[in-house]
Amino acid sequence: MTDLEHRPSAANYAESGVAIQRQGFGSSELERRNETQASAAAEYARAMVQARYIVAIQRPRDVDDFRARLLKHCRRPGFAAIAEYAKPVGGGTVRGMSIRFVEAALQEYGNVSPEVMAVYDDDEKRIVRISLTDLERNITYTEDATIEKFVERKSSVGAEVIGERRKKNGDIVYKVRATEDDFNNKLAAAVSKKIRNLGLRILPPDIVDEARTISTKTRQDKSASDPDAERKSIADAFATLRVMPSDIKDYLAHDIGTASPAQLDDLRMVYVAIRDGDTTWAETMKTERARRGELDAKPVDAVADKLKAKLATSAPKKEDAQ
Repeated sequence: MTDLEHRPSAANYAESGVAIQRQGFGSSELERRNETQASAAAEYARAMVQARYIVAIQRPRDVDDFRARLLKHCRRPGFAAIAEYAKPVGGGTVRGMSIRFVEAALQEYGNVSPEVMAVYDDDEKRIVRISLTDLERNITYTEDATIEKFVERKSSVGAEVIGERRKKNGDIVYKVRATEDDFNNKLAAAVSKKIRNLGLRILPPDIVDEARTISTKTRQDKSASDPDAERKSIADAFATLRVMPSDIKDYLAHDIGTASPAQLDDLRMVYVAIRDGDTTWAETMKTERARRGELDAKPVDAVADKLKAKLATSAPKKEDAQ
């Protein structure tokens, strides 16, 4: 038989690339398709999902090892300083584990797969679906995040204005079209928050509570060993957020130099909350002033007051009308 007789026929060449062989869990099948590009993308996604589950089965996590590694992180002052956040809400304070803590914990926990997929997009907003899957337990938690394609600015110069609103003090805030960088920052922050919330549903709660306790002790020990250095460190951290020592003094109602270890710990967690986008300094101060009773029960609307006064002085008297 000659070499020519061994060569594939023209029909065989035409069929190349349209047949897909699937290798799954103990099964194998061959499928013929004509849309090679779509098929390749689908098979790639399928193969990646299968590979994650196979690796998770072959290399299961050890919870005791996870606990030891996570608590080792929490004993490091640098990690403990960013492990928790705190933000004033109403008459109290909401505390929780930070985005950075959950990210590190998920890395140490292992066999967890995050997925982000856009489910809706138009000129005003984008909706993304964030899911987190425990590959060993085959449990998936999902949340949607809506990211609006505008930001608020005090000035509209050089921007595309799509709306405006008036604050209670009479100032106008413009809603302007977000730049690509602005939108990407908003998207990343929204996704990170959702992953934090979903991650806390997967991580063992008892180990998370133990990590919180150790992180708090690590921060308090560091503050007690050198409180002056801790005060300077906190002031420098807030300065990166454009919050000056005078602003911190207003928040504490006294100078930061006389802050107690507990107040320093509170400041550190407030800084983490602002940096992660959970709140702003303006909202923090507003809530703190309200808690101290420094705000009126009804906010003053300067514009409304001026308008009422103008109408009262310009209204015609009855004698003039006659």
